Amino acid sequence: MSDRQLIKNVTPKDFTSVTGKDAKDAVVEEVSLKYMLKLAAPMIVLHISFTIMQFVDRFMVSRLGTEALAAILPAGFVSFLPASFAIGIMTSVNTFVSQSLGRGSREECSSYCWQVIYMGLVYAVLSLVIMWPFAPLIFRVMGHPSSIIGMEVTYFRIMLYAQIIAVFIWSSSQFFMGIHRPIITMYAALCAQVVNVLANYVLIFGKFGLPAMGIAGAAWGTFAGVVVGASIRMVFFLGGRINRDFYSRKMLQIDFDKMKDLLRVGFPAGLGLMVNVAFWGVILFGLVGRFGKEQLAATSAVFACINVSVMPVLGISTALTASVGKAIGQRRKDIAVKQTEICLKAGLVYMGLIGLCFLLFRSSLMAFWSSDDKVIEAGVKILIFAAVFQVFDAATIIYSGGLRGAGDTIWLAVVSVVGAGVILGLGGVLIVVFLPAMGSIGPWIAATACIIAEGIANMWRFKSNKWMKIDLFKRRALGLPVEIEAAAE
Repeated sequence: MSDRQLIKNVTPKDFTSVTGKDAKDAVVEEVSLKYMLKLAAPMIVLHISFTIMQFVDRFMVSRLGTEALAAILPAGFVSFLPASFAIGIMTSVNTFVSQSLGRGSREECSSYCWQVIYMGLVYAVLSLVIMWPFAPLIFRVMGHPSSIIGMEVTYFRIMLYAQIIAVFIWSSSQFFMGIHRPIITMYAALCAQVVNVLANYVLIFGKFGLPAMGIAGAAWGTFAGVVVGASIRMVFFLGGRINRDFYSRKMLQIDFDKMKDLLRVGFPAGLGLMVNVAFWGVILFGLVGRFGKEQLAATSAVFACINVSVMPVLGISTALTASVGKAIGQRRKDIAVKQTEICLKAGLVYMGLIGLCFLLFRSSLMAFWSSDDKVIEAGVKILIFAAVFQVFDAATIIYSGGLRGAGDTIWLAVVSVVGAGVILGLGGVLIVVFLPAMGSIGPWIAATACIIAEGIANMWRFKSNKWMKIDLFKRRALGLPVEIEAAAE
């Protein structure tokens, strides 16, 4: 039976609405822009507020000088490198929880969350122990000026501590999105971000009698926000209503089968995200850093601007993963297709407008970040490329959310590895080696090509409907995971 026939054969009888409406009205509602934005709204607010927090943090650090601005973003990227693998695995919680919700297996939702918490804690502690002593070497290998390496190492090491606590944030947030209650994550994140910004102000500049800690104050401010955010989320996760509906306090036992499920789907996602972070962060900043601290500061400022466009669409993508997962659990893949199309249109419009703003107001944007003429000149050129790849980035992010909801993470990993590793990594190195006169623009040309290629690849994959053959709760006779067979076709 073909995928199109499968969709046609599924009738409203197969759909059970949680709102109590009849099936036909429920289907119309769930494929509307209003429904998707309502589900995504808390995540959009969360990501926008996170962007604002990062914006304020980096603005505070930029007041410390060009060297501090040049140091904070590379250090943040490198610290995120080990975390990205864990976060990628934890995104599979959203997939399994949402599909379990659609299947009516509510106790499984909490169990999947606990399993990833256990794995995440072990991984975070090991990352701290392994990476702490190598911190100075990492930034020296990247070729950064000695004047900023000390600041990078300080920020990096504090963030390794924060990531142990952040395990509870990453796992529970995916759980709440999977059960379609992202509002809990939003409120927790807003509280944490307020704490973060206030703590940064006090610790960076030394207010209320405390010593000025500079870039270390920014890291400890983030740590304080992480502690608050994790505490609030876990209180809700273990609280009365969630415990009553999903048995969160009764599903504490270790389940190695579920861990295998999470790794089976999450490992490719973790690998893909880690490779992306490695090449976008370590390689891009490493290549750009070879042209001086002004070029590095300009790249840091441009990344802060890019977050304005990326973060809200990431919120929509996260909600789409949960929505697609639930629809698949209810055997309504036609709904998943329509929901993805709706989200794609919203993402393209938003990021297209942001790209236009980058192009028209690039000089003003860079002047906000720095008074250094060399930083402004470099940033203005880079923002042109950022404007070009906006709509392709929207396609990459939205289609990734839809494919992740189906568990098609092997495809996403392959696209990430090829895009970031070959196009951005190898391409960026070749441009720097053979066309050094292009300066920091060279790596950004490779980055633009990478995003365009990934957007086109994910669009093709989704429209091929191969993800419809994946069944996360079923294995074939030979024991081969269905998603691996689908990815190989």
